[in-house]
Amino acid sequence: MPSALLKSGTSWRMCSLCRLFPLAKEKSWEAPCRWKAYSQGSKPDPNNQAGKTSHLKDRAEKQKRQSERMESIEARLAAGLKKERPRPLKTLALKNGVQYDIPTVAGEKKDISGPLPTSYSPSYVEAAWYAWWVKEGFFKPEYQPQLPHQKAQVYSLSIPPPNITGSLHLGHALTVAIEDALVRWKRMEGCKVLWVPGSDHAGIATQAVVERKIWKERRVLRQDLTQEEFLQEVWNWKEEKGAEIFQQLKVMGASLDWDRSCFTMDSDFSRAVTEAFVRLHEEGLIYQDRHLVSWSCALRSAISDIEVENRQLEGRTELSVPGVPGKVPFGVLVTFAYKVEGEEAEELPVATTRPETMLGDVAVAVHPDDLRYTHLHSKRLCHPFTGRLLPIITDPSVEQAMGTGAMKVTPAHSHVDYALGQKHGLPAVSVIAEDGTMTAECGEWLQGQNRFLAREKVLAALKERGLYRGVEEHPMVLPLCSRSGDVIENLLKNQWFVRCEAMAQRAWKAVESGDLKIIPQFHEKNWKTWLSKISDWCISRQLWWGHQIPAYRVTVSQTLDAGKEGSDGLWVVGRTEAEARKKAAGMLGKSEEDLTLVRDEDVLDTWFSSALFPFAALGWPHQTQDLQLFYPNSLLETGNDLLFFWVVRMVMLGEQLTGKLPFSQVFLHPMVRDIHGRKMSKSLGNVIDPLDVIQGASLQALQEKLQNSNLDPKEVDLAMEGQQQDFPEGIPQCGADALRFALCSYSTQGGGINLDVAAVENARCFCNKVWNALKFTLAALGEGFSPLAPEEFFPSSPMDRWILSRLHHTAQDCTRRFEKFELHFITTAVRLFWLNDFCSVYMESVKPVLRSGDPVRLLSTRQTLYSCADLALRLLSPFMPYLTEELWQRLPKGDLTTPPSICVAKYPNADHLAHWSHPEEEANFLLVQEVIRTVRHLRAQYQQVRPRVYVVCPELAAHDVYEKFQETLQTLSFAGSVRIFLDPETAELPVGCVTTKANTHTDIYMDIQGLDDPQKELLKLRAQRRKLEQQLEDLTVRVQGAKHQKQISLKAKAHLQEKIALLHSELEQIKQATETFQKMAAR
Repeated sequence: MPSALLKSGTSWRMCSLCRLFPLAKEKSWEAPCRWKAYSQGSKPDPNNQAGKTSHLKDRAEKQKRQSERMESIEARLAAGLKKERPRPLKTLALKNGVQYDIPTVAGEKKDISGPLPTSYSPSYVEAAWYAWWVKEGFFKPEYQPQLPHQKAQVYSLSIPPPNITGSLHLGHALTVAIEDALVRWKRMEGCKVLWVPGSDHAGIATQAVVERKIWKERRVLRQDLTQEEFLQEVWNWKEEKGAEIFQQLKVMGASLDWDRSCFTMDSDFSRAVTEAFVRLHEEGLIYQDRHLVSWSCALRSAISDIEVENRQLEGRTELSVPGVPGKVPFGVLVTFAYKVEGEEAEELPVATTRPETMLGDVAVAVHPDDLRYTHLHSKRLCHPFTGRLLPIITDPSVEQAMGTGAMKVTPAHSHVDYALGQKHGLPAVSVIAEDGTMTAECGEWLQGQNRFLAREKVLAALKERGLYRGVEEHPMVLPLCSRSGDVIENLLKNQWFVRCEAMAQRAWKAVESGDLKIIPQFHEKNWKTWLSKISDWCISRQLWWGHQIPAYRVTVSQTLDAGKEGSDGLWVVGRTEAEARKKAAGMLGKSEEDLTLVRDEDVLDTWFSSALFPFAALGWPHQTQDLQLFYPNSLLETGNDLLFFWVVRMVMLGEQLTGKLPFSQVFLHPMVRDIHGRKMSKSLGNVIDPLDVIQGASLQALQEKLQNSNLDPKEVDLAMEGQQQDFPEGIPQCGADALRFALCSYSTQGGGINLDVAAVENARCFCNKVWNALKFTLAALGEGFSPLAPEEFFPSSPMDRWILSRLHHTAQDCTRRFEKFELHFITTAVRLFWLNDFCSVYMESVKPVLRSGDPVRLLSTRQTLYSCADLALRLLSPFMPYLTEELWQRLPKGDLTTPPSICVAKYPNADHLAHWSHPEEEANFLLVQEVIRTVRHLRAQYQQVRPRVYVVCPELAAHDVYEKFQETLQTLSFAGSVRIFLDPETAELPVGCVTTKANTHTDIYMDIQGLDDPQKELLKLRAQRRKLEQQLEDLTVRVQGAKHQKQISLKAKAHLQEKIALLHSELEQIKQATETFQKMAAR
């Protein structure tokens, strides 16, 4: 039979949003917990050598906009906090529900012999399963041969190794939720899957957090300990936090292969780091040189340029700087004068935002065409404090309009000045030390002074000597250390660097050629832009915690100075000291015994070792079986904030060291922010431990965590205030499944995720719906039910055919969306199938069948219920592994070949379910749902319980559809009876009926005999008629207006005409209802 909807004009192809509408609003069991949809001072740059200003300007402007946005949010929050009265701390009485209390040895299968508890309880459901999964080896690639649906495809990826600085937060939980969903899907597809766990030593961050810890606990500084003692403190921290992180991952259900766990300071991994350094050095890609580096005085270490946050200042701004009392003003331009040698009356004014660096000035540059200073060319200036004579040099890169047009040149503390100094052969004088104090080059009056305190002394001295010329506000970009908040200094240091240009070009071409795909694709533009401007990478870090650089300074009988920085000397690189010694002896023509080797005390940048993770974790440089089988990885999934910190470097070093790209796809998810859009920060109190969401936490417990943390007391007070506002009653217990599902329900390919814990609560409500659906299904199946495989079941009833067709298309949609990494569409599709298709429609529709006792219909209905429950649980399993395992295990099993766990059960394949695809049935039922919604609306409007309903449809195809689904129509519309007529003339309709249209060809009549007060209804109808008539009059005047006719588009005109037609239709229905009630009132 042709689909009736071909004539009604309604397409059978339903998008997920379309399916939100049918029946959902009137289901009483949805009321307690509605589901929400969550998709969710400048200097010139000679020869372009500064290398940082152009692309950092955009970055600074972006950070400025983000900063302004955050300040606005903070202001609104602060205003809200001031208005609200502080709430007293209280312990939240969490509803933990039923607990699983059957004694079960870790690794044994959970006892499911008892009945399902009355309602869903996360603590009950999520108990015992994980240890059994691990013991059975389901998460290991070696299990794959046991799968009857195995396929010859390997799928491998590594977890972005979390830093051991502390416990995981919701940003990590998003990574786990996404990656585990992908991994579980691929495992259920039959692939050989490996997901490698690990953790990162995080050199700077971990050293800093341990330093804070020992200071808080024992008032001991790192410098008070030997290096060995301090490193033991760090290893103790690692053991504690590493175990805590892995436990969090297990509670979240991450299906990692724990036997292949890796830590970046493990001995094997450390050997891989050394090997990488040596190979890159031998290939000429690692070199040592004296260059300007970004230096954090607070950390006393160089940091990567991409760890520098550039803050845009519009003018004078006072900021706190670590180690400096009070606040320091920035965004001001100070002008002072240098006197010309031999001409006391002649001077040359210069302007600077860093007057303290004038102690390191070695020249002043002017533009050769600047007529103001032509008479000063080739003359010299007298430095008022050092006595140096500073040459006046000319260079076309000087901006004449900038400041005074004369530029002080300080090569040791500015990239621009350094390039200018190299060009003109100028010396570099370092006046700021590693700890941020002034050096001996400045003289005793400043030596040892903090650079910002020294600034005030310099300004006072300039004023005293009559050289100060004034100050003005000045927009500037201030570089800050993202780790410590300190102002970055450019210091001239001997460091190790990686040459990046050639590797960056290959990384660029990999994306351009399609060999490496970045998802979402819009990140490719940033990828190419950043790589085109890449500079060499400084990998030296002045820390105690990390991989010590395998480089040695060589001396022969003390003829070479091994200790003084910047001195000439021979550096050799080796995997061991013995190898380095042998290399040095060959290079110098000396015996090994005559040589003294001193190893570089610096350690490598953490990102250097992290960049090796995809292959070093698999055993590289050894050609292990794992490396050959699982490298390159299939995918890298991580946060988009790590694109340049980590992803670029993995691609560059992976391709250079192994000859292969480390992965073929990169999927980047956005940053998780709090509900207000703020970045999660411990000092704001909005960092949430996933376990607090999973297990629940009272406000008191949340605040005790803050008080026991390493935060500054002032930050603790601010954070506690934020927690009190956001979680006044604590965080309810939601469970791991709900957390994972909620996180994946947000759009992970957008600009950001503002996470609301309420979304997780809603996901828990969904868990309860699934729980109740399975209880209904199990009760309907009864004892002794023997299910058929999907391939063997061919339903005949229209509702069975409809629901299985919906299941087929849901499975098809899920697979397609998984392949595109569109997880939020999958969660929507699966949720809609469970709630709308299965629970609201099918389960309600078959209740009369289950009561009928008809053995043939019962068998088909039970098989359909089983098929839906079984396969829909499998569709849900990658997101909710605990709940689906608990329920799937209780379903009847067909034969001995049934997989032992849903983890390794076959994922529903649309091709294998193709015989269930009945698009015409889905289209027909859409037509039926129009009638159901119309009847329900009439019932609610006239408060009828089980009214008699009459459907009049003169169109034969639609009429046949209604007759086919007559029983379902009556059941779902809660009608006392439903009669269907083809001919309006011969339809047997009682007098007391109200009528309305379900669609263009179907009229619905509802018998409302017994209505208490027809006059009351007539009053309502008159009010409705007046309202509609006024709307119609306003629209008609608007449409007929001359101005409107000229300005409005054709599409808008058509839309307004539709509105007018709809109003006419509604007025006609009111007219008919009025006539009906008038007749009833007359009787």
